[in-house]
Amino acid sequence: MTRKRIDTHRSAATECRAFGTAGLNGFVEGTPDERPPLVFLHGLTFDHRMWLPAIDALQRCDPGRQLLVLDLPGHGRSPMRPISVLDDVAAAVASAVEDARFARPVIVGHSISGVVATIYATTYPCSGVVDVDQELDTSFIGMLQGSRDAISGPGFAQVWPGILASMRIDLVPEAWQDLLNTGLPRQDVVLAYWREALETPLPVIEQRITEGITRARQSQTPIRIVAGHPYDAAYTAWLEQALPQATVTVVPNSGHFPHLADPDGFARLLAETGGWGAPPVSTGAARGAS
Repeated sequence: MTRKRIDTHRSAATECRAFGTAGLNGFVEGTPDERPPLVFLHGLTFDHRMWLPAIDALQRCDPGRQLLVLDLPGHGRSPMRPISVLDDVAAAVASAVEDARFARPVIVGHSISGVVATIYATTYPCSGVVDVDQELDTSFIGMLQGSRDAISGPGFAQVWPGILASMRIDLVPEAWQDLLNTGLPRQDVVLAYWREALETPLPVIEQRITEGITRARQSQTPIRIVAGHPYDAAYTAWLEQALPQATVTVVPNSGHFPHLADPDGFARLLAETGGWGAPPVSTGAARGAS
């Protein structure tokens, strides 16, 4: 993989268009075939550029794979829209997927978009989920609620650098670090995505997580979890029981960005999803970046 290839790809990616009723900025590549298309959703405060090294690698190991890469509402070039719960984000993605004329995609979600991907998979036609470094418990939410006043008020600028530091961007190869936004994000956007986590009592959130995981288990939707560190024994045992169809791949010492620490290995994992399900060929021709 070379920086020149990524720069070329980035130039192509700037020729995006708006998808769906929410007008999500994005681009399509590849052609419809028997492989389920991939939909890429970045994490909070980032944008679609974080996927470019992995997409570049995917072109080599799984050529022609159809994919849709999006900026979430309020990120990149996508306009902000009212968000009460993360289901609203999943609905905006579903509208974009329909606009792209994709059938039963695999949803690839980083961080908070791992939750969005799981919601999508239990609500809309889907061939599987790739969850990138998003644990399915309330440990992070508990930390957010403990800092609720600072996050929601004038202390946001003091709290955010610590949250960003915990992501360990320093572990990302230097060539890719400029694909990540490291400045102070818009507080209103962050609060919109965290509103449910900040305002809902923890027992209620835990019940919602349990219900969502139960639906995912019953659907038998394939789930690949890509983590930046090994899970402890208790969480591993819980995950095996809660989602027996899930497989976990750990990219050691990669922090919150295993897909950037090892784009080639991540692309190979994505290529394996080409055998998930047997979705019908997408209706209509794929729309290229325009």
